[in-house]
Amino acid sequence: MRSDGGPVMGEKLVVIGQGYVGLPLAMRAVESGFDVVGIDLDEWRVKRLDAAESYVEDVSDEALAEAGRSGRYLATTDYAAAEGFDVCVITVPTPLHEGAPDLRHIASAGRSIAPFVRHGATVVLESTTYPGTTDEFLRPILEEGSGLRAPGDFFLGYSPERIDPGNSQWRLDNTPKVVSGLDEASRARVEAFYGAVVERVVPVSSTQVAELCKLLENTFRHVNIALVNELSIFARQLGIDVWEAVDAASTKPFGYMRFTPGPGVGGHCLPIDPSYLSWKVKRSLGHDFRFVALANDINDHMPEHVVRRLALALNQRCKPVKGSRVLVLGLAYKKNAGDCRESPSIEVARALVKLGARVRAVDPHVDLAQLPAGLEVELTDLTGAELAAADAVVVLTDHDCFDYELVQRAATFVFDTRNRCRGDDVERL
Repeated sequence: MRSDGGPVMGEKLVVIGQGYVGLPLAMRAVESGFDVVGIDLDEWRVKRLDAAESYVEDVSDEALAEAGRSGRYLATTDYAAAEGFDVCVITVPTPLHEGAPDLRHIASAGRSIAPFVRHGATVVLESTTYPGTTDEFLRPILEEGSGLRAPGDFFLGYSPERIDPGNSQWRLDNTPKVVSGLDEASRARVEAFYGAVVERVVPVSSTQVAELCKLLENTFRHVNIALVNELSIFARQLGIDVWEAVDAASTKPFGYMRFTPGPGVGGHCLPIDPSYLSWKVKRSLGHDFRFVALANDINDHMPEHVVRRLALALNQRCKPVKGSRVLVLGLAYKKNAGDCRESPSIEVARALVKLGARVRAVDPHVDLAQLPAGLEVELTDLTGAELAAADAVVVLTDHDCFDYELVQRAATFVFDTRNRCRGDDVERL
């Protein structure tokens, strides 16, 4: 690093994992002057990257093509390309396995990169995990494989990813980046690296603080989503419009943050990250994290609640779920994003199919290859004829590209879990 924190021209960065976190970082680093090696064990991904075909919404085909033309980006499955790296960032997934953190991907990345760690190199973990992972889990793997020690021989830190796929306002470059290191020298190196690629860095005193920071952010969201989800259930039973109450509460300029009900929570973070925190508390302190357990219980049952509400609404219209034609709007887990893994919309669709409904779905952000195997759902386009043919239209993800005026005009009945439709034939969650 230069004294001003910027990269020395030709400084080599390795990004392990070229998904929704790693690929935007790689592209931004190329723009900032780094020579970047993007390592991913998925050969399909590497072939797409070589062809400048992006599979990540926040990275355009043109950005990939420009990175390729610059000669400073290489996508590969071969760790040998990491030889001589200056900085390595690990952005691999951290799922759950039987309710416990699954760190196999971190372990694999650590073992694979360790032989290429040299004196003065910097390694940063970005994968979401429990406090203590960087120091207690990753460090010994790197030390054993490299024969070096941290701190001392090489620098090691943690910086939680804050990528919000599809968010055009808050991107990697303008979202404040929390940074940390095993010691002050490591933190300084991590801070200098991210200072070269983002507008603002936020140093904290330890890797454990940075790891907890990420879990706090997502647990906060998870718990508050559970609050409004449960409130929506009780508000309806009390005959109160929960959406009007949320809108009214949102006018308060202090002490309140807007959260809205929905069919559940999905994606890479919210269903998983709070469980990392509760696992750590239980394992280290012997206590249950009751807020997380309660939030999990509420959010996990929201797809079931949506199906129950829809069945009741169809029954009131003298139609059973079995045999009814149901058009689902939105399979992706969030607005304007295309990933439907861990999506509550998929859970709703699967439950409706199991009950005998003929389910069709509209989501321009999702293709057939992304659907879970065995899910008997037909993808279609949003047309007046398709809407009119449905016994029920269910709004599960409120993509901005949907023509909600057409939905209101052409559908005979709409069950809206996202508060996008109005009318006599619309029932809201």
